[in-house]
Amino acid sequence: MQFPRLQDVNLEPLWEEELNHKLSLKHSLLFSTVEGVKTCIVQQETLGDALNYLSKLSLDYPITLVDDESFERLNNKFLEIQTGSDFDEMSTASEELIEVESDLLEFIRNSQDLLSSEESAPIIKLVNSLFFQAIKKGASDIHIESAEKKGEVRLRIDGALKKHIDLEKSIVALVINRIKVISSLDISEKRVPQDGRTQISISGKTLDVRVSVLPTYHGERVVMRILMESEHIPTLQELGFTREITADLYKLLQHAHGMILVTGPTGSGKSTTLHACLQHIATPDKNIITVEDPVEYNADNISQIQVNTKVGMTFSAGLRSILRQDPDIIMVGEIRDSETADIALRSALTGHLLLSTLHTNDATSALSRLKDMGIENFLISSTLLGVLAQRLTRKLCFYCKEAAVLPVATMKDIELPLDGIYYQAKGCKECDFTGYKGRQAIGELFVIDDKVKEMMKDEFNDHQIREFMKKNGMKTIADKLKGMLLLGETSYEEAIRVGLMDG
Repeated sequence: MQFPRLQDVNLEPLWEEELNHKLSLKHSLLFSTVEGVKTCIVQQETLGDALNYLSKLSLDYPITLVDDESFERLNNKFLEIQTGSDFDEMSTASEELIEVESDLLEFIRNSQDLLSSEESAPIIKLVNSLFFQAIKKGASDIHIESAEKKGEVRLRIDGALKKHIDLEKSIVALVINRIKVISSLDISEKRVPQDGRTQISISGKTLDVRVSVLPTYHGERVVMRILMESEHIPTLQELGFTREITADLYKLLQHAHGMILVTGPTGSGKSTTLHACLQHIATPDKNIITVEDPVEYNADNISQIQVNTKVGMTFSAGLRSILRQDPDIIMVGEIRDSETADIALRSALTGHLLLSTLHTNDATSALSRLKDMGIENFLISSTLLGVLAQRLTRKLCFYCKEAAVLPVATMKDIELPLDGIYYQAKGCKECDFTGYKGRQAIGELFVIDDKVKEMMKDEFNDHQIREFMKKNGMKTIADKLKGMLLLGETSYEEAIRVGLMDG
Protein backbone atom coordinates (compact mmCIF):
# COMPACT_ATOMS: atom_id res chain seq x y z
CA MET A 1 0.00 0.00 0.00
CA GLN A 2 1.38 3.38 -1.03
CA PHE A 3 0.33 6.60 0.74
CA PRO A 4 1.29 10.20 0.00
CA ARG A 5 4.16 11.34 2.25
CA LEU A 6 4.78 14.71 3.85
CA GLN A 7 8.09 15.72 5.41
CA ASP A 8 8.68 18.32 8.16
CA VAL A 9 5.18 19.83 8.22
CA ASN A 10 3.41 21.74 10.99
CA LEU A 11 -0.19 20.48 10.74
CA GLU A 12 -3.16 21.76 12.74
CA PRO A 13 -5.44 19.23 14.48
CA LEU A 14 -8.88 18.49 13.04
CA TRP A 15 -11.13 17.93 16.09
CA GLU A 16 -14.32 16.08 15.07
CA GLU A 17 -16.82 15.93 17.96
CA GLU A 18 -18.40 12.69 16.72
CA LEU A 19 -15.06 10.83 16.82
CA ASN A 20 -13.61 9.21 19.94
CA HIS A 21 -10.27 11.06 19.94
CA LYS A 22 -9.10 9.35 23.10
CA LEU A 23 -9.15 5.97 21.30
CA SER A 24 -7.76 7.46 18.09
CA LEU A 25 -4.78 8.88 20.00
CA LYS A 26 -4.27 5.52 21.68
CA HIS A 27 -4.07 3.87 18.24
CA SER A 28 -1.83 6.65 16.80
CA LEU A 29 -4.46 7.84 14.32
CA LEU A 30 -4.59 11.63 13.95
CA PHE A 31 -6.68 13.94 11.79
CA SER A 32 -5.84 17.17 10.01
CA THR A 33 -6.68 19.21 6.93
CA VAL A 34 -4.23 18.90 4.03
CA GLU A 35 -4.84 21.40 1.18
CA GLY A 36 -8.45 21.86 2.35
CA VAL A 37 -9.18 18.09 2.52
CA LYS A 38 -9.94 16.24 5.80
CA THR A 39 -7.13 13.68 6.10
CA CYS A 40 -6.02 10.83 8.37
CA ILE A 41 -2.43 11.37 9.51
CA VAL A 42 -0.27 8.34 10.33
CA GLN A 43 3.43 7.50 10.89
CA GLN A 44 5.41 4.51 9.64
CA GLU A 45 6.22 3.11 13.10
CA THR A 46 2.58 2.64 14.20
CA LEU A 47 1.02 2.31 10.73
CA GLY A 48 -0.47 -1.18 11.32
CA ASP A 49 -2.24 -0.21 14.56
CA ALA A 50 -3.62 3.02 13.01
CA LEU A 51 -4.96 1.25 9.89
CA ASN A 52 -6.55 -1.52 11.99
CA TYR A 53 -8.40 1.06 14.07
CA LEU A 54 -9.35 3.12 10.97
CA SER A 55 -10.95 0.01 9.40
CA LYS A 56 -13.48 -0.01 12.29
CA LEU A 57 -14.53 3.59 11.58
CA SER A 58 -16.92 4.52 8.80
CA LEU A 59 -14.64 7.26 7.42
CA ASP A 60 -13.58 7.76 3.81
CA TYR A 61 -10.77 10.27 4.54
CA PRO A 62 -7.56 9.89 2.48
CA ILE A 63 -4.45 8.74 4.40
CA THR A 64 -1.16 10.65 4.54
CA LEU A 65 2.14 9.45 6.04
CA VAL A 66 4.28 12.02 7.86
CA ASP A 67 7.73 11.85 9.46
CA ASP A 68 8.03 11.09 13.19
CA GLU A 69 8.77 14.69 14.25
CA SER A 70 5.77 16.12 12.36
CA PHE A 71 3.56 13.37 13.80
CA GLU A 72 4.79 14.10 17.35
CA ARG A 73 4.06 17.82 16.90
CA LEU A 74 0.47 17.14 15.81
CA ASN A 75 0.03 14.49 18.52
CA ASN A 76 1.02 17.04 21.22
CA LYS A 77 -1.53 19.52 19.88
CA PHE A 78 -4.22 16.84 20.09
CA LEU A 79 -3.19 15.98 23.65
CA GLU A 80 -3.58 19.62 24.70
CA ILE A 81 -7.07 19.84 23.19
CA GLN A 82 -7.92 16.49 24.80
CA THR A 83 -6.75 17.70 28.25
CA GLY A 84 -8.59 20.98 27.87
CA SER A 85 -11.87 19.35 26.88
CA ASP A 86 -11.57 16.75 29.63
CA PHE A 87 -10.82 19.17 32.41
CA ASP A 88 -12.47 22.44 31.49
CA GLU A 89 -15.61 23.36 33.42
CA MET A 90 -14.26 21.22 36.30
CA SER A 91 -16.38 18.36 34.99
CA THR A 92 -14.13 15.37 35.48
CA ALA A 93 -14.18 11.64 36.00
CA SER A 94 -11.65 9.81 38.13
CA GLU A 95 -9.92 7.91 35.32
CA GLU A 96 -8.96 11.20 33.62
CA LEU A 97 -7.31 12.60 36.74
CA ILE A 98 -3.87 12.00 38.17
CA GLU A 99 -4.49 9.81 41.18
CA VAL A 100 -1.07 9.49 42.80
CA GLU A 101 1.25 12.24 44.09
CA SER A 102 4.33 10.77 42.36
CA ASP A 103 2.47 10.80 39.00
CA LEU A 104 1.45 14.41 39.65
CA LEU A 105 5.08 15.42 40.25
CA GLU A 106 6.07 13.57 37.05
CA PHE A 107 3.31 15.41 35.16
CA ILE A 108 4.56 18.79 36.48
CA ARG A 109 8.14 17.94 35.43
CA ASN A 110 7.04 16.91 31.92
CA SER A 111 4.72 19.89 31.45
CA GLN A 112 7.07 22.69 32.62
CA ASP A 113 7.00 24.45 29.23
CA LEU A 114 3.19 24.16 28.98
CA LEU A 115 2.50 25.54 32.49
CA SER A 116 2.26 29.07 31.21
CA SER A 117 -1.10 30.50 32.30
CA GLU A 118 -4.02 29.77 34.63
CA GLU A 119 -6.14 28.94 31.56
CA SER A 120 -3.72 26.38 30.07
CA ALA A 121 -4.86 22.76 30.01
CA PRO A 122 -2.00 21.38 32.18
CA ILE A 123 -2.71 23.87 35.02
CA ILE A 124 -6.43 22.99 34.86
CA LYS A 125 -5.45 19.32 35.04
CA LEU A 126 -3.04 19.96 37.91
CA VAL A 127 -5.63 21.85 40.02
CA ASN A 128 -8.36 19.28 39.32
CA SER A 129 -6.01 16.46 40.25
CA LEU A 130 -5.21 18.20 43.56
CA PHE A 131 -8.95 18.31 44.33
CA PHE A 132 -9.37 14.67 43.33
CA GLN A 133 -6.44 13.46 45.45
CA ALA A 134 -7.71 15.47 48.44
CA ILE A 135 -11.19 13.95 48.16
CA LYS A 136 -9.76 10.44 47.65
CA LYS A 137 -7.72 10.81 50.85
CA GLY A 138 -10.74 12.16 52.76
CA ALA A 139 -9.24 15.62 53.36
CA SER A 140 -11.39 18.41 54.78
CA ASP A 141 -9.03 21.27 53.80
CA ILE A 142 -6.39 21.93 51.14
CA HIS A 143 -3.60 24.36 52.08
CA ILE A 144 -1.42 25.86 49.33
CA GLU A 145 1.42 27.90 50.82
CA SER A 146 4.19 30.03 49.32
CA ALA A 147 7.64 29.99 50.93
CA GLU A 148 10.78 31.88 49.88
CA LYS A 149 12.03 29.42 47.24
CA LYS A 150 9.18 26.96 46.75
CA GLY A 151 5.57 26.22 47.54
CA GLU A 152 3.87 23.39 49.38
CA VAL A 153 0.48 21.68 49.32
CA ARG A 154 -0.77 20.22 52.61
CA LEU A 155 -4.00 18.34 53.31
CA ARG A 156 -5.92 18.22 56.58
CA ILE A 157 -6.84 14.56 57.02
CA ASP A 158 -8.64 13.36 60.16
CA GLY A 159 -7.99 16.74 61.78
CA ALA A 160 -4.20 16.74 61.26
CA LEU A 161 -2.27 18.57 58.50
CA LYS A 162 -0.09 16.34 56.33
CA LYS A 163 2.35 17.38 53.59
CA HIS A 164 1.12 16.38 50.14
CA ILE A 165 3.57 17.72 47.52
CA ASP A 166 6.14 20.49 46.93
CA LEU A 167 5.60 22.86 44.01
CA GLU A 168 7.97 25.27 42.29
CA LYS A 169 7.43 28.94 43.15
CA SER A 170 6.28 29.82 39.60
CA ILE A 171 3.76 26.96 39.55
CA VAL A 172 2.29 27.97 42.94
CA ALA A 173 1.37 31.39 41.53
CA LEU A 174 -0.35 29.75 38.53
CA VAL A 175 -2.24 27.28 40.73
CA ILE A 176 -3.45 30.10 42.99
CA ASN A 177 -4.51 32.14 39.93
CA ARG A 178 -6.43 29.15 38.56
CA ILE A 179 -8.22 28.75 41.92
CA LYS A 180 -9.06 32.48 41.86
CA VAL A 181 -10.48 32.14 38.33
CA ILE A 182 -12.84 29.29 39.26
CA SER A 183 -13.83 31.10 42.50
CA SER A 184 -14.64 34.37 40.64
CA LEU A 185 -11.95 36.31 42.53
CA ASP A 186 -9.74 39.13 41.21
CA ILE A 187 -6.50 37.56 39.92
CA SER A 188 -4.78 40.95 39.64
CA GLU A 189 -5.32 41.77 43.34
CA LYS A 190 -2.54 40.25 45.43
CA ARG A 191 -2.39 42.71 48.35
CA VAL A 192 -5.66 42.11 50.22
CA PRO A 193 -7.36 38.94 51.52
CA GLN A 194 -10.12 37.52 49.30
CA ASP A 195 -12.88 35.00 50.05
CA GLY A 196 -14.89 33.09 47.49
CA ARG A 197 -16.70 29.88 46.69
CA THR A 198 -16.66 27.44 43.82
CA GLN A 199 -18.45 24.24 42.91
CA ILE A 200 -16.69 21.25 41.41
CA SER A 201 -17.91 17.94 40.00
CA ILE A 202 -15.51 15.06 40.54
CA SER A 203 -16.28 11.35 40.13
CA GLY A 204 -20.00 12.05 39.99
CA LYS A 205 -19.97 14.04 43.26
CA THR A 206 -20.75 17.75 43.42
CA LEU A 207 -18.82 19.59 46.08
CA ASP A 208 -18.92 23.15 47.32
CA VAL A 209 -15.47 24.56 48.06
CA ARG A 210 -14.94 27.61 50.26
CA VAL A 211 -11.82 29.51 49.23
CA SER A 212 -9.76 31.92 51.35
CA VAL A 213 -6.78 33.75 49.81
CA LEU A 214 -4.38 35.59 52.12
CA PRO A 215 -1.31 37.65 51.11
CA THR A 216 1.81 36.70 53.09
CA TYR A 217 5.42 37.90 53.08
CA HIS A 218 6.49 35.34 50.43
CA GLY A 219 3.34 35.52 48.28
CA GLU A 220 -0.25 34.42 48.59
CA ARG A 221 -1.50 31.34 50.41
CA VAL A 222 -4.83 29.62 49.85
CA VAL A 223 -6.93 27.48 52.15
CA MET A 224 -9.84 25.60 50.60
CA ARG A 225 -12.49 23.95 52.78
CA ILE A 226 -14.31 21.12 51.05
CA LEU A 227 -18.00 21.36 52.01
CA MET A 228 -20.42 18.48 51.64
CA GLU A 229 -23.89 18.44 50.09
CA SER A 230 -26.98 17.43 52.09
CA GLU A 231 -26.92 13.85 50.74
CA HIS A 232 -23.50 13.38 52.34
CA ILE A 233 -24.54 14.59 55.81
CA PRO A 234 -24.04 11.57 58.09
CA THR A 235 -26.60 10.33 60.61
CA LEU A 236 -25.79 10.43 64.34
CA GLN A 237 -25.16 6.66 64.27
CA GLU A 238 -22.70 7.06 61.37
CA LEU A 239 -20.82 9.71 63.35
CA GLY A 240 -20.03 7.05 65.95
CA PHE A 241 -22.11 8.12 68.96
CA THR A 242 -23.26 5.31 71.27
CA ARG A 243 -26.82 3.97 70.98
CA GLU A 244 -27.75 5.51 74.36
CA ILE A 245 -26.61 9.03 73.36
CA THR A 246 -28.31 8.76 69.96
CA ALA A 247 -31.60 7.56 71.51
CA ASP A 248 -31.56 10.28 74.21
CA LEU A 249 -30.72 12.99 71.68
CA TYR A 250 -33.54 11.85 69.39
CA LYS A 251 -35.90 12.11 72.39
CA LEU A 252 -34.78 15.71 73.00
CA LEU A 253 -35.30 16.53 69.31
CA GLN A 254 -38.97 15.53 69.62
CA HIS A 255 -39.68 18.57 71.83
CA ALA A 256 -41.69 21.31 70.16
CA HIS A 257 -39.74 24.05 71.92
CA GLY A 258 -36.62 24.54 74.02
CA MET A 259 -32.88 24.76 73.38
CA ILE A 260 -30.33 22.02 72.64
CA LEU A 261 -26.63 22.94 72.70
CA VAL A 262 -23.61 21.16 71.22
CA THR A 263 -20.27 22.13 72.78
CA GLY A 264 -16.62 21.40 72.11
CA PRO A 265 -13.44 23.02 70.78
CA THR A 266 -12.97 24.17 67.17
CA GLY A 267 -12.88 21.24 64.73
CA SER A 268 -14.70 18.79 67.01
CA GLY A 269 -17.57 18.27 64.54
CA LYS A 270 -20.25 20.44 66.17
CA SER A 271 -21.67 21.75 62.87
CA THR A 272 -21.87 18.23 61.44
CA THR A 273 -23.77 17.01 64.51
CA LEU A 274 -26.22 19.92 64.31
CA HIS A 275 -26.88 19.23 60.62
CA ALA A 276 -27.32 15.51 61.36
CA CYS A 277 -29.95 16.52 63.97
CA LEU A 278 -31.69 18.83 61.50
CA GLN A 279 -31.79 16.12 58.81
CA HIS A 280 -33.33 13.75 61.37
CA ILE A 281 -36.21 16.13 62.18
CA ALA A 282 -36.65 17.78 58.76
CA THR A 283 -40.09 17.01 57.34
CA PRO A 284 -42.16 18.94 54.74
CA ASP A 285 -44.50 20.28 57.46
CA LYS A 286 -41.65 22.03 59.35
CA ASN A 287 -40.07 25.39 58.57
CA ILE A 288 -36.37 25.09 59.43
CA ILE A 289 -34.11 28.15 59.17
CA THR A 290 -30.43 28.41 60.07
CA VAL A 291 -28.00 31.31 60.49
CA GLU A 292 -24.40 30.13 60.07
CA ASP A 293 -20.88 31.49 59.73
CA PRO A 294 -20.12 30.12 57.22
CA VAL A 295 -22.74 27.80 55.66
CA GLU A 296 -20.81 24.50 55.75
CA TYR A 297 -23.39 22.04 54.43
CA ASN A 298 -25.56 22.86 51.46
CA ALA A 299 -28.90 21.31 52.51
CA ASP A 300 -31.94 21.36 50.19
CA ASN A 301 -34.71 21.02 52.77
CA ILE A 302 -33.72 23.91 55.05
CA SER A 303 -33.28 27.68 54.53
CA GLN A 304 -29.76 28.80 55.33
CA ILE A 305 -28.56 32.35 56.04
CA GLN A 306 -24.89 33.29 55.87
CA VAL A 307 -23.49 35.72 58.46
CA ASN A 308 -22.03 38.83 56.83
CA THR A 309 -20.72 41.36 59.37
CA LYS A 310 -19.79 43.85 56.61
CA VAL A 311 -23.47 44.53 55.93
CA GLY A 312 -24.59 44.11 59.54
CA MET A 313 -25.85 40.52 59.18
CA THR A 314 -24.61 39.21 62.55
CA PHE A 315 -25.91 36.15 64.41
CA SER A 316 -28.20 38.35 66.53
CA ALA A 317 -29.51 40.32 63.50
CA GLY A 318 -30.06 37.09 61.54
CA LEU A 319 -31.85 35.50 64.50
CA ARG A 320 -34.17 38.51 64.86
CA SER A 321 -35.05 38.28 61.14
CA ILE A 322 -35.64 34.51 61.38
CA LEU A 323 -38.21 35.01 64.15
CA ARG A 324 -40.34 37.03 61.70
CA GLN A 325 -40.25 34.14 59.20
CA ASP A 326 -42.59 31.85 61.20
CA PRO A 327 -39.99 29.13 61.93
CA ASP A 328 -40.60 25.84 63.75
CA ILE A 329 -36.92 24.98 64.22
CA ILE A 330 -34.00 27.43 64.32
CA MET A 331 -30.31 26.61 64.17
CA VAL A 332 -27.80 29.30 65.18
CA GLY A 333 -24.23 28.42 64.16
CA GLU A 334 -22.73 29.71 67.41
CA ILE A 335 -23.77 31.71 70.48
CA ARG A 336 -20.89 34.19 70.70
CA ASP A 337 -22.26 37.08 72.73
CA SER A 338 -24.88 37.93 75.33
CA GLU A 339 -27.22 39.52 72.76
CA THR A 340 -27.38 36.33 70.63
CA ALA A 341 -27.73 34.22 73.83
CA ASP A 342 -30.61 36.36 75.08
CA ILE A 343 -32.56 36.29 71.79
CA ALA A 344 -31.87 32.54 71.43
CA LEU A 345 -33.19 31.68 74.89
CA ARG A 346 -36.24 33.92 74.54
CA SER A 347 -37.12 32.40 71.16
CA ALA A 348 -36.78 28.91 72.72
CA LEU A 349 -39.11 30.09 75.48
CA THR A 350 -41.75 31.33 73.03
CA GLY A 351 -42.36 28.06 71.23
CA HIS A 352 -39.40 27.36 68.94
CA LEU A 353 -36.94 24.47 69.02
CA LEU A 354 -33.50 26.08 68.89
CA LEU A 355 -30.19 24.31 68.23
CA SER A 356 -26.80 25.98 68.65
CA THR A 357 -23.17 25.56 69.68
CA LEU A 358 -20.99 26.94 72.48
CA HIS A 359 -17.24 26.77 73.08
CA THR A 360 -16.91 24.88 76.38
CA ASN A 361 -14.81 21.89 77.38
CA ASP A 362 -17.59 19.76 78.86
CA ALA A 363 -21.38 19.62 78.84
CA THR A 364 -22.06 21.01 82.34
CA SER A 365 -19.79 24.05 81.77
CA ALA A 366 -22.46 25.35 79.37
CA LEU A 367 -24.48 26.47 82.43
CA SER A 368 -21.76 28.78 83.77
CA ARG A 369 -20.93 29.98 80.23
CA LEU A 370 -24.53 31.14 79.72
CA LYS A 371 -24.55 32.75 83.19
CA ASP A 372 -21.32 34.61 82.27
CA MET A 373 -23.21 36.01 79.29
CA GLY A 374 -25.70 37.56 81.70
CA ILE A 375 -28.53 35.04 81.27
CA GLU A 376 -30.79 34.59 84.31
CA ASN A 377 -30.82 31.18 86.00
CA PHE A 378 -34.61 30.76 85.65
CA LEU A 379 -34.37 31.41 81.88
CA ILE A 380 -31.69 28.72 81.48
CA SER A 381 -33.53 26.09 83.55
CA SER A 382 -36.88 26.70 81.79
CA THR A 383 -35.53 26.56 78.21
CA LEU A 384 -32.40 24.35 78.12
CA LEU A 385 -33.30 20.73 77.26
CA GLY A 386 -29.81 19.23 77.07
CA VAL A 387 -26.15 19.78 76.21
CA LEU A 388 -24.02 17.44 74.10
CA ALA A 389 -20.25 17.86 74.55
CA GLN A 390 -18.27 16.14 71.80
CA ARG A 391 -14.83 15.40 70.43
CA LEU A 392 -13.46 13.73 67.32
CA THR A 393 -11.01 10.92 68.07
CA ARG A 394 -8.71 9.46 65.45
CA LYS A 395 -9.02 5.69 65.13
CA LEU A 396 -5.93 3.47 64.89
CA CYS A 397 -5.31 1.92 61.49
CA PHE A 398 -6.63 -1.65 61.57
CA TYR A 399 -3.77 -2.92 59.36
CA CYS A 400 -0.70 -1.62 61.20
CA LYS A 401 -1.57 -0.86 64.85
CA GLU A 402 0.78 -2.59 67.24
CA ALA A 403 0.59 -3.58 70.89
CA ALA A 404 2.08 -1.04 73.31
CA VAL A 405 3.20 -1.25 76.93
CA LEU A 406 1.77 1.48 79.14
CA PRO A 407 3.58 2.36 82.39
CA VAL A 408 1.85 0.88 85.46
CA ALA A 409 1.72 4.33 87.10
CA THR A 410 -0.13 5.71 84.05
CA MET A 411 -2.67 2.86 84.08
CA LYS A 412 -3.31 3.37 87.80
CA ASP A 413 -3.57 7.13 87.33
CA ILE A 414 -6.35 6.85 84.74
CA GLU A 415 -7.88 3.72 86.33
CA LEU A 416 -7.21 1.31 83.47
CA PRO A 417 -6.99 -2.47 84.04
CA LEU A 418 -3.35 -3.52 84.47
CA ASP A 419 -3.91 -6.70 82.42
CA GLY A 420 -5.44 -4.87 79.45
CA ILE A 421 -3.88 -4.91 75.95
CA TYR A 422 -3.28 -1.44 74.53
CA TYR A 423 -2.18 -0.33 71.07
CA GLN A 424 -0.15 2.43 69.46
CA ALA A 425 0.11 3.99 65.99
CA LYS A 426 2.71 2.67 63.57
CA GLY A 427 1.96 3.70 59.96
CA CYS A 428 1.55 1.82 56.68
CA LYS A 429 0.42 2.31 53.07
CA GLU A 430 -3.25 1.86 54.01
CA CYS A 431 -3.26 4.85 56.41
CA ASP A 432 -0.83 6.99 54.37
CA PHE A 433 1.84 6.31 57.05
CA THR A 434 -0.01 8.25 59.76
CA GLY A 435 -0.99 5.27 61.93
CA TYR A 436 -4.61 6.47 62.01
CA LYS A 437 -7.50 5.93 59.62
CA GLY A 438 -10.83 7.68 60.12
CA ARG A 439 -12.32 9.48 63.11
CA GLN A 440 -15.11 8.74 65.51
CA ALA A 441 -17.31 11.21 67.35
CA ILE A 442 -17.56 10.63 71.08
CA GLY A 443 -19.70 12.65 73.44
CA GLU A 444 -21.34 13.14 76.81
CA LEU A 445 -25.00 14.11 76.93
CA PHE A 446 -26.16 16.22 79.85
CA VAL A 447 -29.96 16.15 80.03
CA ILE A 448 -31.58 18.93 82.11
CA ASP A 449 -34.08 16.99 84.23
CA ASP A 450 -36.12 18.13 87.26
CA LYS A 451 -33.31 17.30 89.71
CA VAL A 452 -30.83 19.48 87.74
CA LYS A 453 -33.38 22.32 87.64
CA GLU A 454 -33.71 22.11 91.43
CA MET A 455 -29.93 22.19 91.87
CA MET A 456 -29.71 25.23 89.58
CA LYS A 457 -32.46 26.94 91.60
CA ASP A 458 -30.44 26.22 94.78
CA GLU A 459 -27.39 27.90 93.18
CA PHE A 460 -25.27 24.73 92.82
CA ASN A 461 -22.27 25.39 90.54
CA ASP A 462 -21.63 23.38 87.38
CA HIS A 463 -18.84 21.30 89.02
CA GLN A 464 -21.24 20.10 91.75
CA ILE A 465 -23.91 19.35 89.14
CA ARG A 466 -21.32 17.42 87.08
CA GLU A 467 -20.29 15.25 90.07
CA PHE A 468 -23.96 14.55 90.78
CA MET A 469 -24.61 13.56 87.13
CA LYS A 470 -21.57 11.25 87.08
CA LYS A 471 -22.82 9.49 90.23
CA ASN A 472 -26.18 9.08 88.50
CA GLY A 473 -24.71 7.33 85.48
CA MET A 474 -23.71 10.08 83.02
CA LYS A 475 -20.88 8.69 80.89
CA THR A 476 -18.22 11.36 80.31
CA ILE A 477 -15.88 11.87 77.34
CA ALA A 478 -13.02 10.46 79.49
CA ASP A 479 -15.09 7.29 80.09
CA LYS A 480 -15.64 6.90 76.33
CA LEU A 481 -11.91 7.34 75.67
CA LYS A 482 -11.05 4.66 78.24
CA GLY A 483 -13.51 2.36 76.45
CA MET A 484 -11.82 3.03 73.10
CA LEU A 485 -8.40 2.31 74.68
CA LEU A 486 -9.61 -1.00 76.08
CA LEU A 487 -11.09 -2.02 72.71
CA GLY A 488 -7.82 -1.11 70.93
CA GLU A 489 -9.59 1.52 68.79
CA THR A 490 -7.26 4.41 69.64
CA SER A 491 -3.88 5.08 71.21
CA TYR A 492 -3.03 6.50 74.64
CA GLU A 493 -1.41 9.55 72.94
CA GLU A 494 -4.58 10.29 70.99
CA ALA A 495 -6.77 9.79 74.08
CA ILE A 496 -4.63 12.30 76.04
CA ARG A 497 -4.81 14.79 73.15
CA VAL A 498 -8.60 14.53 72.98
CA GLY A 499 -9.22 14.89 76.72
CA LEU A 500 -8.64 11.73 78.74
CA MET A 501 -7.45 13.75 81.73
CA ASP A 502 -10.38 16.21 81.66
CA GLY A 503 -12.59 13.95 83.73
